[in-house]
Amino acid sequence: MSSSTSSTISSTSNQENALGSKSIGKLLLQYSVPAIIAMVATSLYNIIDSIFIGHGVGPLAIAGLAITFPLMNLVIAFCTLVAVGGATISSIFLGQKNLPRATDVVNNVFTLCLIHSVIFGGLTLIFLDDILLFFGATPETLPFARDFMTVILYGTPISYVFIGLNNLMRATGYPRKAMISALISVICNVALAPLFIFKFGWGIKGAAFATVCSQFVAFVWVLSHFISRKSLIHFKIRNRWLTGGIIKRIYAIGLSPFLMNVCSCVVVIFINKALLSNAGDDGNLAVGAYGILNRTAMFFVMIVFGVAQGMQPILGYNYGAGQWSRVKRTLRFGIITGACITTVGCAICELFPSAVAGLFTNDTELTDLAQNAFRVYFVCYAVVGIQVIIQNFFQSIGKPKLSIFLSLTRQLLFLLPLLIFLPKLLGVNGVWISMTASDFIAFIVAVATLIFMLRRNNKLTH
Repeated sequence: MSSSTSSTISSTSNQENALGSKSIGKLLLQYSVPAIIAMVATSLYNIIDSIFIGHGVGPLAIAGLAITFPLMNLVIAFCTLVAVGGATISSIFLGQKNLPRATDVVNNVFTLCLIHSVIFGGLTLIFLDDILLFFGATPETLPFARDFMTVILYGTPISYVFIGLNNLMRATGYPRKAMISALISVICNVALAPLFIFKFGWGIKGAAFATVCSQFVAFVWVLSHFISRKSLIHFKIRNRWLTGGIIKRIYAIGLSPFLMNVCSCVVVIFINKALLSNAGDDGNLAVGAYGILNRTAMFFVMIVFGVAQGMQPILGYNYGAGQWSRVKRTLRFGIITGACITTVGCAICELFPSAVAGLFTNDTELTDLAQNAFRVYFVCYAVVGIQVIIQNFFQSIGKPKLSIFLSLTRQLLFLLPLLIFLPKLLGVNGVWISMTASDFIAFIVAVATLIFMLRRNNKLTH
C-alpha cells in the first residue's frame, strides 16, 4: 500500500471518528463557523453589489436589480439542485464508510453543474428581455436588469461549478477551505466592483463583471482542491462522470432547495407586480425598497444557512451511522443558534431601519419606503431562523419530501394567497404584511411537523 493511500485512509478514519464521537458543540463550531463565514461572505457579495449600484448608478438601478431577483432565484435553483444533493449524499456515503461511492459523487456533480449551466444559461439569454418584462421590468428598469443578467448568465458555468464543488468540499471534511474560497470571492468582488463601476464607468454591468471575475478566482481555488490527490475526495478519471443511481439521489435530495428557489421566483414576481400596481407613480421605487429589504433579510438568513450547512455533514454522518441521539443534539443546537441569529436581525431592523436602508441609497424617497417596509416585515422575523433550520434538517438526513413540504407550504400555500388579497385591501403595506404573516404560519407548521416526526421516530427506536 502506497504512503498516499495510507494517508488518505487515515484521514478518512479520523474524520469519521470525529463526526461520530466528538462533542456536538465542538463539531458545530468546527463546521458551522467556517460555513457561516462563507455564507456571510456570499451575502455580502449581494449587499456590496447593491450598495455600489445604489450609490454609483442610482435608485432606478436598485429597482432594476430587484427585478432580476426572480431570475437569480432560478439561476440558483438549477445550481443547488446539484450542489445540495451532492453534498448531502456524499456525507451519507462517508457515514456508511463508503469512500468509493462518495468519490463518485464528485465527478457527477462537476458534470451536472456544467450541463445545467449551459442549458439554463443559454436558453435564458435567448429570451432574456421577455423574461424580465414578465418578471415586472418597466421601460425605466429593463436596461439595468438586462445589462446585469447578461453578464451573470454568461458566467453561469463558472458559478455553478464553483458553488457545486464548494458545497462538496465542506461536506467531505474541509469546512475551512470552503470558507476560504468564499472569502476569496468576496475580497475580489470588493476590490473589482468599485473599480468597474466608478473608475471604468461600466455601471450595473460593472457590478456583474466583478461578480463573475471574483467567482472565477474562487473557482480555480476549489478546482485545484479536487484535482489534488492529497484531498480525501477528488476527481478520478476512470470513475464514471454520469452515474444513474447517484444522479437520481442527487436530484431527489436537491429537489427541496430547487423547489424552494423556484417558489421564491414565483413569489418575487407576485411581490414585484403587487408593488407596481399598488404604489402608483412610486412603483419602481417600491420595487427598489423591496430589493433593499430582500438583501437585508437574506443577510441574516444566509447566516442561518451557514449554521445549517455546518450541521449537514454532522447530521448526515450520524443519521447514516444510526446514532439518533447525536442527531437530536445537533438539531437542538441548530434551532437555538438559528433563533438567536434572526432575533438579532429583527432587533437591528426594527430599531434602526433608516440607518440600514441608508447603507444602500442616498435617495430620500427610496429610504423612506424601505424604512416603512422594514418596520412591518421584521415584526415576526425572529422565528424565521427556526423554520430554516428545521427545513434543512429534513434535507440533511435524506428526507427530501418533508423539506419540500415545508418549503412549498410557506411560499405557495401561505404567501401567494396573501399576496393576491391583502395588497388589494391594504395597498403596499399589504405586501409587507403578507410576507411576515406567511413566515409566522410556516414556523408553526415546521415546528408541528418536527414534533410529529421526532415522536414517531422515538416509537420506532424503542
